[in-house]
Amino acid sequence: MGDGCLPHTKWECKYHVVWMPKYRKKTLYVELRKYLGSTFRDLAAQKECEVMEGHLLPDHIHTLISMPPRYSVSQVVGYLKGKSAVQIARTYMGRKKNFTGQHFWARGYFVSTVGADEKTVRDYIRRQETEDYRLVQLGMFEE
Repeated sequence: MGDGCLPHTKWECKYHVVWMPKYRKKTLYVELRKYLGSTFRDLAAQKECEVMEGHLLPDHIHTLISMPPRYSVSQVVGYLKGKSAVQIARTYMGRKKNFTGQHFWARGYFVSTVGADEKTVRDYIRRQETEDYRLVQLGMFEE
């Protein structure tokens, strides 16, 4: 829960957001996903948001994001996807100048509000991580 523009304003806006890399970038994404968690947390903080839970699966990202009501979900998700794509391009793809990052993430995302079901969403995200680890151990997909 956060303070708004006025001292008497309180808010609690949490969203379950899912998005994925473009199909042809999935191999690169699997290699980079261990580095992206801190990237998303840092970028979210720049917009006064918090990634409360997150899991980067082999082909998509699940997050639980708290954001102030002054921002729309599309503003925050667009910012996270756009800025992270630029960082990926600069850091891992060797592009230093004039790269907008528009070609890494697939268009669109899924979002649902989290209210009384927050515990359910948190548990679901945590179970995904456990299942992901189990599949890696069984050799179901390669890291």
